[in-house]
Amino acid sequence: MFNGIKNISGVAVGHCSDFEAITGCTVIIFENGAVGGVDIRGGATGTREFDSLSPLHIVDKVNAVCLSGGSAFGLDAACGVMEYLEDKGIGFDVGKTVVPIVPSAILFDLGIGDYKRRPDREMGYEACRNARKNRIEEGSIGAGTGATVGKLFGVTRAMKGGVGIAVTEIKNGASIAALAVVNAFGDVYDEKRGIILAGCRNSRDGRSLINTSLKMKSGFSRKSFYSGTTLGVVLTDIKFTKIQSQKVAQMVQNSLAKVVSPVHTMFDGDIVFAFSCGEKNGDVNVTGLVASELMAEAVKRGVTEARSLGGIPSYKDIFCGSNL
Repeated sequence: MFNGIKNISGVAVGHCSDFEAITGCTVIIFENGAVGGVDIRGGATGTREFDSLSPLHIVDKVNAVCLSGGSAFGLDAACGVMEYLEDKGIGFDVGKTVVPIVPSAILFDLGIGDYKRRPDREMGYEACRNARKNRIEEGSIGAGTGATVGKLFGVTRAMKGGVGIAVTEIKNGASIAALAVVNAFGDVYDEKRGIILAGCRNSRDGRSLINTSLKMKSGFSRKSFYSGTTLGVVLTDIKFTKIQSQKVAQMVQNSLAKVVSPVHTMFDGDIVFAFSCGEKNGDVNVTGLVASELMAEAVKRGVTEARSLGGIPSYKDIFCGSNL
């Protein structure tokens, strides 16, 4: 499935996937720079270059954001993004060259595929080469290649997660987009229908879902390490400051609680970015509200557009009758 963000000028999204190792990375490039903010609520985050998003930092804009599988090893993909942008002359001007500013975040996908092959410099560079504004692929692609959800009983009873995108245009003509990479420890819900879309299955080969939150409240807990994470990115062509962008990110984090349960656990590295990529007028509260709704839809699309990889079934396998 494809989606697009062509109405937000100067922004492109690229994926690179290793389908044998079942991992990958996703990059969002800001050709003209973007003013960003971030909100962190997970207990198992892995990050790089987040200082640049602080209102106290000398850098006023960032040039890309890199999202990667591979756990902390995957942060190396950002080096390839920096190399690509430097080749294009995009970055913070320091005289002799430019230094591309690339905040990055990772998710844990070492439980499936070949854990020794992780996103690296070459994959980061390739993701940039693949960047486009329209027909952006969703599902088990890029940083969502090895994503899974519902890991209360380990990855063997989980379901596939992935990348989802939702976009809209508001009444003043401004555009808002949300991109999610869904690798949650908990289950993903359709909050409008009150059903679990993807999550923990009743057995290794099972096709029925267990309610993770109810199981945990009944006394079951997990001690071993099976990390999750939902990474979200909000994009808009409305002009905001760093502080206003951070407020949007904070508002959007709350939307995750509507569609992921449990959320923000010690096993999750949940992070939401918000980037202002234009000069249009708009209200920060309206933007946060709309972006929250879009992020919820993007999370759901991340699982409904996923496909089976590494023996982990997808939403389409369980609910649409396709074969593993």
